[in-house]
Amino acid sequence: MLKIDHISKQFGELQALKQVTFDVADGEILGLIGQNGAGKSTTFHSILNFLNYQGSITWNDKPITESVFDEIGYLPEERSLMPKLTIEQQIIYLARLKNKSTKEIKPVIDSWLKKFAVKGNKKDKIKDLSKGNQQKVQLICTLIHDPKLIILDEPFSGLDPVNSDLLKQAILDAKKRGAAIIFSSHDMENVEEICDKLVMLRNGKIVLHGTVQEVRDSFGKTRIYVTTDKTIDELAMLPHVVAAKPLEKRRFVLYLDEESSGKTIFDELTNGQYIEEFSQQAPTLNEIFRRKAGEKDE
Repeated sequence: MLKIDHISKQFGELQALKQVTFDVADGEILGLIGQNGAGKSTTFHSILNFLNYQGSITWNDKPITESVFDEIGYLPEERSLMPKLTIEQQIIYLARLKNKSTKEIKPVIDSWLKKFAVKGNKKDKIKDLSKGNQQKVQLICTLIHDPKLIILDEPFSGLDPVNSDLLKQAILDAKKRGAAIIFSSHDMENVEEICDKLVMLRNGKIVLHGTVQEVRDSFGKTRIYVTTDKTIDELAMLPHVVAAKPLEKRRFVLYLDEESSGKTIFDELTNGQYIEEFSQQAPTLNEIFRRKAGEKDE
């Protein structure tokens, strides 16, 4: 288990992290979200001992030192492959830094290239690959030594939907084998889809923390998705509806002033009759992110 306990970090007059506390259990995926400059990369650099900080960070109840670096897979936000090396040379070089031998790694390279659908072959040079394929090679380098703690800084950046799905599956596979995984992302759909928990930072402080559903439910189930023959004007006039928005033909979302009004609206719309769709939900994670990012610190 990774434990972050009241860590703070200051760069001159900038307080980059302020009493940040959370943990990531084995076999758990945590999404670290926040605007640019919120403190996500600083958190990662603190975990990896790239920075001095106040507070405590432990891995399996021990400080993170060079002795456990072989158990960590880290993908930095800035890609850093060596362009003149071949794919095979690059993967083997970085795997050997994790104390994996060429004999161990060389036989599995082809299967990893196939797993990530890398176009080309292992004798191609890094500089001849597209940016997307270079990114996939760096992901392979991050995961090929089967790390127990995986840290991914914006791993989905620049990936198309097909390749994003390949990465999601690789993350879920690592979860199945018991790895603790933490990644940052600006795409709330990715976070909502695969994360067990999330932490949102704003100006270096935690403003949201919990499971995805706990975070959503904490804002109340103030959205109703409905399929009906009523007009948008009729829907907007319903009690406790503060706004109505069309989604597609006959389908709308209603925004409520309070969660408890859902039953009243259901009765108004159905009048005891069948209705094709009526689903009361919490705000989406994307809506919540926008709301929290726009708030001012007290």
